Amino acid sequence: MELVLAALTWISALGSALIAGVFFAFSAFIMTAFGRRPPAEAIAAMQEINVVVVRSSFLAVFVVTAVTGTLLALFALLLWSDPRSIWWLAGAALYVLGTFGLTMVRNVPLNDRLAVADPQSPEGANLWSRYLADWTFWNTVRTVASLAATAAFMLALRAAPA
Repeated sequence: MELVLAALTWISALGSALIAGVFFAFSAFIMTAFGRRPPAEAIAAMQEINVVVVRSSFLAVFVVTAVTGTLLALFALLLWSDPRSIWWLAGAALYVLGTFGLTMVRNVPLNDRLAVADPQSPEGANLWSRYLADWTFWNTVRTVASLAATAAFMLALRAAPA
């Protein structure tokens, strides 16, 4: 059992860190670069990213980390006296709710609206300006949540029994 808990914690920590890095790149410079391009060009690029991302290894890491985090939350509740429990629960809440859940309720609906936009139309340009601000804001929240989840899972690793 200890090996399973250690493996779930490592997978959750590494997955959260990978996702935080991807999200950080988007908030730190990718969306800024897109914002400097003509709207039609930026829309077309983001539409393509949104198609490719769901067929990439990103999706596997994104979902597997949510699953391992959820399992750790369950173990935290079952093994509450374990010193790692609070960190498992914190990491799981930050990742599953603040990263995975936020993606589903904020970023995916924005992506869905952008997916049907005509990059060459004035409506597309208007949508892009709102999308750029809103998507980047929520992405930055996801970045912080996944980075904080990484820290919590790392603290769980540190609190592991010797």
